[in-house]
This record gives sequence, structure tokens and C-alpha cells, in this order.
Amino acid sequence: MTDSAERLDGRVERGNRTRAAVLARAVQIASVDGLAELSLGRLANDVGVSKSGIFTLFGSKQALQLATVEAARAVFVDHVVGPAREVPDGLDRLRTLCALWLDYSRSRVFDGGCFFSAVTAEFDSRTGPVHAAVVDSYAAWSRHVRGIAARALDAGDIVEGTDVDQLEFELTSMLEMANTLSLLHGDDSVYGRALAAVEDRLSRVAARPERHPWLAREGAAQR
Repeated sequence: MTDSAERLDGRVERGNRTRAAVLARAVQIASVDGLAELSLGRLANDVGVSKSGIFTLFGSKQALQLATVEAARAVFVDHVVGPAREVPDGLDRLRTLCALWLDYSRSRVFDGGCFFSAVTAEFDSRTGPVHAAVVDSYAAWSRHVRGIAARALDAGDIVEGTDVDQLEFELTSMLEMANTLSLLHGDDSVYGRALAAVEDRLSRVAARPERHPWLAREGAAQR
């Protein structure tokens, strides 16, 4: 490798490290203060790089916002979607997915709780590319939950005739309410209540409850 190629590789590697550091800080800021509050100056100060260096990496505030949404999606997949795939598809995976979401919010992977709950509230009435990216992220999550429920239905793990759209709506609403109430009141007991509510809802659609040990727990087995 020539000296010029080595220098270029070094610059690219430093640029990638800086980009990762900026986005790691950006997702935390946005989860608390919103995507609109992202600024080159604030990020430069927090990360210890120049404003011009950040501008070179992203080119505009909108590009930075879009990259922040994508970075948050990757973090969410790592903490929630990915681990749930280790559980066999069906009702158990659906319950695990919800439990992982509650853990993700409770452990404050993002300082402001669920990143997407925060930015959805911020951009729900706006238009433009950032709004579209937020909508797409939320829709992808809804589709994922609904897809697991639909496959569980097809496999006979959920009782025939279950409305999977309604089930997805109820489950995700429980999760989001736990996140909201925890942030509002500083009370993490809501996560236990939310998981009990999720398990109770799933118990009502379980076609073969004997296959799911968690359904025998007090509260989850009540129909």
C-alpha cells in the first residue's frame, strides 16, 4: 500500500470514528430535547470536534437528523428486535419482544426513554424527510409486531379469528404508556404493570396455554 493510500485509509477510519461518536451523542440529545435541538455547535462541544468537521461529515442539519434516526433504529434493533429472534417464533417471541422493549425503556438505553416515542411526538404534525423517516421507523416496528402475531396465528399458537391488527395496537400502546408514565412520574413500577398487562392480553389469545410457562404466573393466567 502506498503512503497516500495509507493516509487516505487513516482519514476514512478517523472520519468513521468521529461520525459514530457524533451520532452516539446525537441520539441521546434527541431522545431528551428532540431532533430540532441538534446543533453542530452543541455536538462539537460535547464530542470534542470542530463544527466544520461535523458539517463535512453530514453536510446539513437535516442530513444529521436523518442519520440520527437511522442510528437510533440500529440501537433499537440491537436491544429489542435482535435478541427476540433468539426465541422461537410464535407467542413466546411476541411476549419476549414486549418484555425486551420494556427493559430497553426502563434501562434508559436512550436518556429520554424510548427514542421513537420522543421523536414521534415531536414530528407527528410536521412534514418533510425527517417526518417521513420517523413515520417509516414507527411503521416498521408496528409491522414487525404484527408479523410475529400473524405467524403465530397461522401456526395455531394464537386462537383462530384473532384480529392481529388490534392485538398489535393494544400491545404497543401498553409499552408506550409505560414509557410515558415512567418519564412523567419517575416511577419504574409501571414497567411491571405493563408486562403483567401484556401477559394477560396474550393469555386471552393463547391457543395452547400449556406450552407457555409464563402464562401460569399469577395475573397472566387470569382470563
